[in-house]
Amino acid sequence: MFSQLQAIGSIMRGNRLRYCLALACVVLATFLAYGVPLIGSVTIDYAVGGKVVGPETPALIAAVLRALGGAEHLRTHLWLAPVAMVLLSLASGIFNYLKGWQASLASDGIARQLKDQLYDHLNHLPARHHDRAETGDLVQRCTSDVETARQFLAAQVMEIGTALILAVTALPLLVSLSVPMTLVSFSLIGPLIFYAYFYFRKVKQAFKDVDEAEGALTAVIQENLTGIRVVRAFARQEFERAKFAVPNALYRDRSLRLIRLMSWYWSISDVVALCQLGLTLLVGAQWIVEGRLTVGMLFAFMSYLSIMLWPLRQMGRILTDLGKTAVALTRIREILAVQREADSAPVAPAPPPETDLAAPITGRISVRDLHFHHAASGLPVAGRGALNGVSFDIQPGESLAILGPSGSGKSTLLHLLLRLYDYSEGSIRFDGRELSSLPRKWLRAQVGVVMQEPFLFSKTLRDNLRLGRGDAPDQEIEAAARAASIHDTILSFEQGYNTLIGERGITLSGGQRQRVAIARAVLKRPPLLILDDAMSAIDAETESIILDALRERRGRATTLVIAHRLSTLAHADRVIVLDHGRIIQTGTHAELSAQDGLYRRLWQIQTNVEDDFKTELKPA
Repeated sequence: MFSQLQAIGSIMRGNRLRYCLALACVVLATFLAYGVPLIGSVTIDYAVGGKVVGPETPALIAAVLRALGGAEHLRTHLWLAPVAMVLLSLASGIFNYLKGWQASLASDGIARQLKDQLYDHLNHLPARHHDRAETGDLVQRCTSDVETARQFLAAQVMEIGTALILAVTALPLLVSLSVPMTLVSFSLIGPLIFYAYFYFRKVKQAFKDVDEAEGALTAVIQENLTGIRVVRAFARQEFERAKFAVPNALYRDRSLRLIRLMSWYWSISDVVALCQLGLTLLVGAQWIVEGRLTVGMLFAFMSYLSIMLWPLRQMGRILTDLGKTAVALTRIREILAVQREADSAPVAPAPPPETDLAAPITGRISVRDLHFHHAASGLPVAGRGALNGVSFDIQPGESLAILGPSGSGKSTLLHLLLRLYDYSEGSIRFDGRELSSLPRKWLRAQVGVVMQEPFLFSKTLRDNLRLGRGDAPDQEIEAAARAASIHDTILSFEQGYNTLIGERGITLSGGQRQRVAIARAVLKRPPLLILDDAMSAIDAETESIILDALRERRGRATTLVIAHRLSTLAHADRVIVLDHGRIIQTGTHAELSAQDGLYRRLWQIQTNVEDDFKTELKPA
């Protein structure tokens, strides 16, 4: 339990002053609340009962009597007692409010910092971590787990402080009134505290099981909502419902087990607390009959016991929430413990004298004997898209096309060029400098890329186009859109460039999304432009217009194009053909079309298919 408290204490840094102020309010509220039973006891025994102050009168009782003007004065002004009790209760309530206010401000600040930290950390994690992680589970940790910690820091931390202050202050206070009655009043509190501690040890694992089950449930929901159109297209609603029922039932079962454990605690603690009150009342009544205790003293003990029992019973809930919060913080720290993507290699080779990070790259790329295996990056599928000894050169302003069957390593090569993964064998050099020595952020700022599956944000088209250049003027935005043959389409929308597109650009067609992504990359004006099968959803006529626009920009940027449609690659300066992670052919389109090999076979197949299609379209 101490380790859990240490973990919670570590995230309270920067807000400890507020918690100290809240704790001070707890102390003041507690002392003020303790005055209420004392005034009641003094009034019952000395003002109403006529008891006389003597040597045996506890010093605390005598002090309260003096504060109220003495027994005779109190007897003739009985209204003083209820007024004083109301004023003390009101003051105690004000300090309790201030306590909650300070604790809430601190906990909300901590939750905000945690969310900001998690969000920033997730954006800097290596690609291999996101390849393995479930999106729903990450969302669960950034929202539900942080909220669990916030609720504990807002309420239960101060409850711990209240319980400790009550335990520290109540015991000497009650001992000063009556030692025998204090022993009676505390006889069952010890077992109650021990029971709460063992209950905490039992329930901690149950909370972890519930949290993990909820994370799995969230992951299934997130995946289903993301692919809802695929689910409907294949009429898989019943299958998805059955798939959802499994984690849903697991979450229900684990939640019910947790509820049963909690119900056992509350029922047993209620019985113990009521037995403690009943025992104190019975013994106190008997001692009153025997003359060993006064009615006012019994009233004070019963009142103090009622004040103390609730926080002590709450210890079980506090310990329960502590266990839940410890699990939540562990899950949060698991993310924060993942090493962020290093901006450059730990030991980078010295750059050549002519290389200057202040100047953009020229686009000269040299790849030598490059090997890569996805298993080395921790991916679950060994060998997928591996590269085996790839070597080639690209000159500034040159366009290079890459062709190959699925799994030949085309996209993997581009991911290495973007440093989404780091290679361990071979060499990639930009302008003569080893890629692993270049800062990732600096490198990616100079690369325009259109991924195989373009992602658009739920913003306006203008905001999506400005993703790479936030200060781009409208004229350049429109020029980039024309180059991607999307300008006229955007103007046909009611809001034009201010049209708000749905999540992932779902309100656009596949071809429109690809063209917006191409315009976004062109607008960035990068020295290196990468198109990873960026025209697969675009019709041949539109593709020809885009290629013509890109040819007009030839020489401005080095261009790497991946495509399965050979018409996209035909106008490249050079084509390399990959198969099983190796370059099996290289040359221009004319050269490769004239020699036997994979490129020629694919060209003949695609040409025959297009000829047959055109023949079928001709009128009879």
